[in-house]
Amino acid sequence: EVHFVESGGGWVQVGGSLRLSCAASGFTKDEHVIGWLRQAPEKEREGVSCISLNDDYSWYDNGVLGRFTISRDNAKNTVYLQMDKLKPEDTAVYYCAAETVERWSTAYCQPWTFGSWAQGTQVTVSS
Repeated sequence: EVHFVESGGGWVQVGGSLRLSCAASGFTKDEHVIGWLRQAPEKEREGVSCISLNDDYSWYDNGVLGRFTISRDNAKNTVYLQMDKLKPEDTAVYYCAAETVERWSTAYCQPWTFGSWAQGTQVTVSS
């Protein structure tokens, strides 16, 4: 099971920025999808952005496309989510997660894909 140390959440004004970090360990040599997912109160958990571990692939939910950027630093075993132009609807608990896959597919960036999850970090955006 992959172990995560997640950080970077907090409170920010509308239009501000935050960077989430997720340091991970326990990966096998298999391909993985690594994701940022979020859950707002009384809403279903949803995929925000995902990236492949071993290849140059990524995916963004349309609601964050152009505002959020996912990246990874394999030397540091860390995945990041840079969040810019934050909106109140971005308020949620954000989780990083990982799962082994045969090959990359954008369809994998959904909650049911993932078996290993971080503890979550709260992001609150207000005016």
